[in-house]
Amino acid sequence: MNVETRPAPTDARRPPSLKVATANARRREATSKVMTGVLFLAVLAAIVPLASLIGAVVYHGWPALGWEFFTQIEPLSYRERGGGYAHGIVGTLYMTGIATLFSVPLGIAAAVYLSEHPTGRYANAVRFFTDVMTGVPSVFVGLAVYALLVSGSGGMGLGFGTLAGATALAIIMLPIVVRSSEEMLRLVPVDLKTASYGLGARQWQTALKVTLPAAAPGLTTGAILAVARGAGETAPLIMTALGAREIVLRMTGAPQADVGLLMLDGFRQPFDAGIERAWGGGFALIAIVLVMSIIARAIARRSQI
Repeated sequence: MNVETRPAPTDARRPPSLKVATANARRREATSKVMTGVLFLAVLAAIVPLASLIGAVVYHGWPALGWEFFTQIEPLSYRERGGGYAHGIVGTLYMTGIATLFSVPLGIAAAVYLSEHPTGRYANAVRFFTDVMTGVPSVFVGLAVYALLVSGSGGMGLGFGTLAGATALAIIMLPIVVRSSEEMLRLVPVDLKTASYGLGARQWQTALKVTLPAAAPGLTTGAILAVARGAGETAPLIMTALGAREIVLRMTGAPQADVGLLMLDGFRQPFDAGIERAWGGGFALIAIVLVMSIIARAIARRSQI
């Protein structure tokens, strides 16, 4: 009986070993390394200017910092050393806090409407106006608030003060909160909403108890960006808050101080003492935004536990 023998498979018929990198794999690995290097250089190019800016502010502003800088007001003469920006820090926190109370709840509510009704009657109009307001120069916002609230001819005639400055900051912060919050709410998985509806929850209950808690970290980040933008604004406050040389707690009827306005006045004069305090004001402003960011992050993390 003849037994037919088959030839042993040659190497050409065997599948390639996974331990041996093919030409395509080597090419993909090289491309991956190149793109990783490009991304690293891009991140480095973004970090270096930011680090240099913060370093310059810390270097020039550190000598002016001290207990009296945060507890005393600025001297009447820019020549005098000592004193501080206590009135500007109080005014900045006061106006930014009021503007946050105005803009963040309203902005998140608008974002919830846009995410729940993306093709609603007013959705496109809201998106259009928020996009337009994001690109409007802040000085025009100051002019509008001046005409509506500050000026007595054609406006409400409230005069320069905290309320007018906070209103201008709230208008600047609102579109940032709306657009960033809408994007964060869109990232919430649809399965969470579907499960909530399946359990019998209504739309407002799902938005309040499911969507918003799930997007809380992103909403916090958007609010932080808006607060940082508002706290650093100076142009609209020139025509609304005007500036003061004392601590002001009134809402209307008296001009309000601001760190940015004090820095503007300090850098415009030629005396070293005033310029040093202006650098210290920049350092204090960065510190204020950093503290607000840390507090907001802690609150958002605690809400997820």
